[in-house]
Amino acid sequence: MTADRFEATYLIETPLAPEHVAEVMAGEQSCGTFTRVAGETDELRLRARATVESITELEAVNAPSLANALLERKGHNGPWRRARVRISFPVANVGANLPTLAATVSGNLYDLGEASGLRLESMKLPAAYRAQFELPKVGIAGTRRRTGVSRDALVGTIIKPNVGFSAEQTAELVASLCAAGVDFIKDDEVCADPLHAPLAQRVPAVMAVIREHQQRSGKHVMMAFNITDETDAMKRHADLIEREGGSCVMASLNWCGHSGMQTLRRHTGLAIHGHRNGYGAISRHPLLGMSFQAYQTLWRLAGVDHMHVHGLQGKFSQPDAEVIESAHDCYTPLSEGLDDRVMPAFSSGQWAGTVPATWSAINSEDLLFMSGGGILAHPGGAAAGVASIRQAWAAAREGVALADYARQAPELAAALAFFGK
Repeated sequence: MTADRFEATYLIETPLAPEHVAEVMAGEQSCGTFTRVAGETDELRLRARATVESITELEAVNAPSLANALLERKGHNGPWRRARVRISFPVANVGANLPTLAATVSGNLYDLGEASGLRLESMKLPAAYRAQFELPKVGIAGTRRRTGVSRDALVGTIIKPNVGFSAEQTAELVASLCAAGVDFIKDDEVCADPLHAPLAQRVPAVMAVIREHQQRSGKHVMMAFNITDETDAMKRHADLIEREGGSCVMASLNWCGHSGMQTLRRHTGLAIHGHRNGYGAISRHPLLGMSFQAYQTLWRLAGVDHMHVHGLQGKFSQPDAEVIESAHDCYTPLSEGLDDRVMPAFSSGQWAGTVPATWSAINSEDLLFMSGGGILAHPGGAAAGVASIRQAWAAAREGVALADYARQAPELAAALAFFGK
C-alpha cells in the first residue's frame, strides 16, 4: 500500500472468472464502468482508476449464496467460485469525505449482477490519509481517567426496564446503581427522548444524583445518555449533558449515519459511546455486507471512543471467535503513528460466569464489561451483582476457577448458583 492509495479486501462468489469480476468491481467503484467510455484516457485511468492488487481463489460451492436475477437470466448454473480480492483506490478520488469513502468501498458493489455473494472484509489506510479524519477525543485512557479506574475492567450496566420509567424513577435507579459500585451506566438503544422521560428532564435528574454520589465518594460514574436523534437535536442534548457535568453520550451509529457522528464528534468533547444496533443486518450472512474490521474502521474515522462488540457466551448470534476478533480490532491502531484505539464494550447476557472466557480470550482489562440482568437480577441485589463480577475478574487474574474462588466470595457463589442454571 502506498501513501496515495487505500485498500479494501472482499470475499466474492461468482459463476464467472474471479479475475473478470474483480475488474468489474474496480471499475464500478472508480471510473464507473468496466469498459472504456469517451474521455477515459490512459492518463485518466492511471490517475483515477481502482486497481486489483491480488486475487486468491478459494474452494467453490455447488449453489449460490444469494439470488441474482441477471445470472439467472443468462443461465449460469455454477460452479460458484469464491475468491478473496484486494483492491486499491486512489485517495484523491475521495479525499477526507467519510460518507463517500463508505460509498466507495461498499456502495453499488452489493448489487453487482456478476456476483452471487460479496462481503467487505477489511480496510487499510495510509497514515497521512487516516490523520485527515476524526480521532477519539477520550478513548481508552480518557475513559479510565474520567472514571478513576486505572487498571481493572470497567464494570457497567444498562438501565432496565428499557422504557417506561419517568425521569425521577430513572434517577432513583441510577442512584442505586452508583451506590452499588458500578463504573459505567448506559441507556438502552430504544430509550432516547421518550415522552415519559424526555432528555430535558432526565439528564438534570440523573446528573444530580451522579454529582451527589461523586461529592460523597469522590467517584464519577460515567453515564452514557442515548441522544440518538437528528443532528441538531444531538448537539443540543450533548450541550445539556456537558452543562450538567456529564461525561458521555451514546448514539445508534447505523441510524445516525457517518455525517451525523462526525458532526457530533466535532461539536463535543464528551466520550461517544458507539452502539452498533442493526449491525447484524449487514454482517450475519457470510457472503454479504461487511465484517467488523471494515465496519469499525469507518466508525472510528468518525471519532467514536467506545465500540460495542457483543459478549462472549452471550445471548446474541455472533460466535465467540467473532467477538474476540472484534475486540482486537478495537485495540489495533488504524495506521502507524496514531493512538486511535477505542474501548470495546462487551454486553449481551454478560454476568460473572462469562468473565473467565473474556479474560482468557482478550487478555486485557481495557474494556467495558456491561451486565444488565447479571447485576440487576442478582438475588442479593445490585451491589451483590457488581461484587460478583469484580470477584470473577479477580479470580480470572489470579488464575483461580470461579467455583474455588466463590468459597470466599458469597456474592460470586450466589451468582453461580442463580445464573449458572
